[in-house]
Amino acid sequence: MSDPTPQESCRAPLCLLSCGDAGELASSVARHLMIPLTPSRELWFACGEAKHVIDANIRGCDCYVFQQPVQPGSARSIYDRTVALLHAVDAARFADASRVTAVVPYLPGSRQDKRKRHVREGVTTGLMARMLEAAGVQMVITVEPHNEAIYGCYDPSRCVLEAVSATVPFARFLSTAGLTCDVVASTDVGGLEMARAYAKRLGKPIAALSKERDYSKSSAVLNTSVIGEVEDRSVLIVDDIVDTAGSVASAVRSLWDKGARDIVVAGVHLLLSGPAWERLTELHVEAAQRGVSFHLAGTSSVVHPDPPDWYLQFGLEPLIAQVIRSVNTRGSVRAVEDS
Repeated sequence: MSDPTPQESCRAPLCLLSCGDAGELASSVARHLMIPLTPSRELWFACGEAKHVIDANIRGCDCYVFQQPVQPGSARSIYDRTVALLHAVDAARFADASRVTAVVPYLPGSRQDKRKRHVREGVTTGLMARMLEAAGVQMVITVEPHNEAIYGCYDPSRCVLEAVSATVPFARFLSTAGLTCDVVASTDVGGLEMARAYAKRLGKPIAALSKERDYSKSSAVLNTSVIGEVEDRSVLIVDDIVDTAGSVASAVRSLWDKGARDIVVAGVHLLLSGPAWERLTELHVEAAQRGVSFHLAGTSSVVHPDPPDWYLQFGLEPLIAQVIRSVNTRGSVRAVEDS
């Protein structure tokens, strides 16, 4: 028997659907895959309810539903957009798609995989997994989840979690943009593995920062200590999630106190909530006063409107497109990550 042609090796014809807040991401991925974005509409009623309407025949298709839960400047909450994702998945299931995959670069609840000594709180990561499974999602494609423990929240007989690493292409982007430094550091000991991966890729030594938190308050960092040699060196700080930037601000100032010079903060998911931009802007101003530089780099997991000139964005769309193509043709996602 002859080998199957590429078309014959596909699971089913590709179909890309976008929730209302992920149109730019989905359209860009569709262009990289050289297929049209399937027409659909996200409708919101005056009372706050919503629904998703698909305006094309997707029966039997391998369907990928895109959502970006964090949208700076949007009136919709992260929970509004999570429910909107479930509506779109439900619509695809009722439209008789053969397979439905949720494409969510930043997965809500991924930091809430344990109860942290509070016995009367839920585990949001598990709740998110159960909701997606119940809606009929058979695979979730996400990028750099906060903790690998979330794999255990998904029942692979119902829904497979495909967590994609952005280390290789993001490190390549930083190198091309001239943002590699003398030392790679993590914001805390828990991020050492990520820092080590970037350091290995970039051929740089590693440093670590140990932070002391006040868990009685939200996003409160009391003190940060530096482990490693950073004096008179530029430092690249890598992290998966930057939310209020409290850890970043503490880390940067601790590095400067130890004699570090130019600093680049690179985060896969720059949520930048609340006082984040104010804190980061203060760091940029302080860097200029010190006669050094401060830059920020993120990905299109979260798109920030009108960013300052010291912020650079890496587009995840080519990576996500390659992952979707590999999944659709039963190829290797790991090979895509390493290419």
